Amino acid sequence: MTSLLLAQDFPPMGGGIARLHGELARRYPAGELIVSTPQDADAAEVDAQFGGAVDRLPIGRGRTKSLPGLLLWSRRAASLARQRGVRFVYCGNVKPAGYPARWVYERTKTPYCVFLYGADLLSERHKYHHSRLKRRASRAILGGAAALVAISNWTRDLALTVLGELGLDGHGQRLRVVHLGTDPARFRPRVDATELRRRLELTDGSGTGGGTRWLLTVARLEPHKGIDTVLQALPAILARAPDVRYAVAGAGAAAERAKLERLAGELGVAERVQFLGEVSERDLPALYGLATVYVGASRRAERIGVEGFGISLVEASACGLPVVAGNSGGVPDAVRDGETGFLVAPEDPAAFADAICRLLADDELTRRVGAAGRRAVESYYNWDRVVRDLRAIEAEVVAR
Repeated sequence: MTSLLLAQDFPPMGGGIARLHGELARRYPAGELIVSTPQDADAAEVDAQFGGAVDRLPIGRGRTKSLPGLLLWSRRAASLARQRGVRFVYCGNVKPAGYPARWVYERTKTPYCVFLYGADLLSERHKYHHSRLKRRASRAILGGAAALVAISNWTRDLALTVLGELGLDGHGQRLRVVHLGTDPARFRPRVDATELRRRLELTDGSGTGGGTRWLLTVARLEPHKGIDTVLQALPAILARAPDVRYAVAGAGAAAERAKLERLAGELGVAERVQFLGEVSERDLPALYGLATVYVGASRRAERIGVEGFGISLVEASACGLPVVAGNSGGVPDAVRDGETGFLVAPEDPAAFADAICRLLADDELTRRVGAAGRRAVESYYNWDRVVRDLRAIEAEVVAR
């Protein structure tokens, strides 16, 4: 049986959604999955890893949101479905990928499922509350899906609210939760970080990295990621653990970085903080390897700012790091409170400082929590389990 993945986000693009789609393509049985995705200038080298499974559109991501682009993608997807005898379609997001998924369904009766993350549903709610046309589109895409896959229990609950508002209450029985994962073979404890430390100049201020314990956050510089909360916690942390420094890996708007750097200066911790910018996928395991505690202070912010799950949290666990995270959105599904890390109030710097210092003051606790995180990834939070779960949903739908 051949399946089709309609992916607006796909490698070499970064981010958790693209990671999910790439891992699905990488771990699916050879020849049983085709990926339809927009063009990317750096795609050739990446696509070679997938053994011809990737069909690139002749247009980039921006144009797939236009009417001509959607028509092109929809016709191309229907042609692939007919040529390859596709029996099932994975729809990578509600929009724009939902439009070609619905198009294929109406012309070939091929069932499809839609991946739901969190911020996408918040965006849809905002749109359909302000536009009758967008409401009809959301209702058609979600209402036509044979299955809906939420990445966390929080996302599932939001999806049930959305379905109710769209008059699709009965479709809740089609909703499944599939928690995301990572690759425990690539993200593992004690990856040597010596070369990366030198290249990124991660020193203790005297020119070496010796004696420094690093807190780490891997996230785009966006308000809902809560990096400002960690900065506000740093003075209290440094009062109890003066050897600590904080590394932030992730790109973002220049204005957001400037705001965070300004805050660090106002708090008197600027010399203890390093903004690393974008760190390559290749370097991430080593970056986790130099840290002592991973901090993910995500919170609800602005209209659609939310963490639907948090892949970086399970990457950190895979590397044996204890995690301190904000109890917000889908984060509680990625961090087992008291086992693989600690969940605290997402906008409380004092709570973050206390939880982080508890780990810094107790090496045995740090090792125990980090080891539990590694076991959780090996047994559950891994891509092999994710793909098994998705294929089980696919088999159930096709059989039905």
